[in-house]
Amino acid sequence: MRIAIVNDLPMAVEVLRKTLALRPQHQIAWVASNGEQAVQNSIRDTPDLILMDLIMPTMDGVQATRQIMTRCPCAVVVVTVSVNANASKVFEAMGAGALDAVDTPTFSNGDFIKGGASLLAKIDMMQRLLGTAGGEDSVVSSKVKAELGSTTPLVVIGASAGGPAALATVLSSLPKDFPAAIAIVQHVDEQFAPSLSRWLAEQSAIPVVETREGDLLVPGRAFMAVKDDHLILRDSGRLGYTEHPKDVYYRPSVDVFFDSVVQNWRGEAVGVLLTGMGRDGAKGLRRLRDNGFHTIAQDQATSAVYGMPKAAALLDAAVEILPLDQIGPAFYRAIRKRCFK
Repeated sequence: MRIAIVNDLPMAVEVLRKTLALRPQHQIAWVASNGEQAVQNSIRDTPDLILMDLIMPTMDGVQATRQIMTRCPCAVVVVTVSVNANASKVFEAMGAGALDAVDTPTFSNGDFIKGGASLLAKIDMMQRLLGTAGGEDSVVSSKVKAELGSTTPLVVIGASAGGPAALATVLSSLPKDFPAAIAIVQHVDEQFAPSLSRWLAEQSAIPVVETREGDLLVPGRAFMAVKDDHLILRDSGRLGYTEHPKDVYYRPSVDVFFDSVVQNWRGEAVGVLLTGMGRDGAKGLRRLRDNGFHTIAQDQATSAVYGMPKAAALLDAAVEILPLDQIGPAFYRAIRKRCFK
């Protein structure tokens, strides 16, 4: 891949150069020392991937990511000194369209392989994602939904690039007495998924909690996937995690989770697919619709990255395609109409 580096610290640039040199197949497209230069360079020469710092003079990484995604979209991974220490900025960048985040490599005794392993793993994942033409099929089979029971109504939400800000908008629109449970799969690294969960809780009138193995879905609470394993709904009706399928690049996968809902949920549910790169979740949303669930996808105009919702639209997977600010009220109405007639 052709990879660009955006960082105002010469030492950090050198570390990133040496890390990339461990993979001869990667080429450095260009280096920029601030966000403004990055935007102009991207317009002139759009790379496959940008390693974007957050705190820089002239224009920071959040604003640079926002402008790049608007003017010359490409994959962006935030590389900062400490992801956890800069969590709010990281989530802003992801809301603007960044796909992931990782700490800047630090090396000791010249051990570049160990120090750069996390970054190289992210780059490998990005290469696989950018190289896939249509995502992956989940190995979780779908089946016809069983007769409605008396279970709590459920809203399932999938999101990727641009998702944190989109999720904040959706959750903030809901009342504190929201009558359904919510389960969220956001493409996010396990190391800062808990921080995202806490940040979303600050934007929401309902609690947003980290999903633990065996959690029982209860109304008025949002459960967020916080592991690199796939979130699933087990046949017991409780949430859990699984490493299978292992060959799915998106971890956690929206498709895998949506399929498990089709297979095991016995009550009413609404499926929602928000902004994101790629096609994860589109086939799962279609299976939800085919099995009688109400489905919603975000529209192009309000999506930071119109990839996943577009794929859903092409599959006719969404009953409704809506602007972001209308999605929360729409699934609230759908839940009330279907469950509280």
